[in-house]
Amino acid sequence: MPPELVPAWVLIPVAFLLGSIPFGFLIARAKGVDIRKHGSRNVGATNVGRVLGKKFGRLCFVLDAGKGLLPTVLAGLNAGLLGRWMPPPEAPSSLLALWLAVPLAAVLGHVFCPWLGFRGGKGVATSAGGLLGVFPVMTLAVLVAGLVWLAVFKLKRVVSIASLAAAGVVPLATASIISLAPASASQNRWLATAPLLVLSLGLAAFVVYTHRENIARLRAGNEHAFRPAEPLAATAAPPPDARENPREMARDTRAGTGRA
Repeated sequence: MPPELVPAWVLIPVAFLLGSIPFGFLIARAKGVDIRKHGSRNVGATNVGRVLGKKFGRLCFVLDAGKGLLPTVLAGLNAGLLGRWMPPPEAPSSLLALWLAVPLAAVLGHVFCPWLGFRGGKGVATSAGGLLGVFPVMTLAVLVAGLVWLAVFKLKRVVSIASLAAAGVVPLATASIISLAPASASQNRWLATAPLLVLSLGLAAFVVYTHRENIARLRAGNEHAFRPAEPLAATAAPPPDARENPREMARDTRAGTGRA
């Protein structure tokens, strides 16, 4: 294996800082909106899409996913593990674990954003981006989870249900892919890839934790389907007629000059 360009642990705090960039907050602020005071008051892509429209929600999702993807790919290249189904037998047992700590750090930075009082998003997009960067095993698992998300959302139109379903699929897909992945005769595939399973289970459990309020609303039967709101600029002020004096409007109507 080629030597690491930088020690693997150095990239963990870098990933946390990158993950902590609150893109949802910044996008909304650029539009003159404090996203923390609208919708669900969350700075994630779903609430950005709900408050500002689908275009901005999709932009936020891509940027949040990129926060997890970029440092993970760089860390994988640095460790010489990117593109391998199994860690090489000569690799230190801690190398894979250190690589996988990078996407985890990015997710923690996103959820516990230090620039917003340690209150960030729910970690779905950043988790997806981080796992996509663990090529190829976790990449395939996330693609399967993405198909599940789309199918459940199309059926239910509730983002939280789709996100929870996708999170639950990731560990199952990861285990299935590992069972089929090529491995050398000298390797125990499950022992060699144990950090992958731990990460997939840990992030799935963490997504469930960040959706605990959604789960409570689902159990109470008052979790709403996703409906993008009208742009705030269009709904901030009432229509002109609503500001008219009712007596004046009635007088105009009687005179045959009422406004349509």
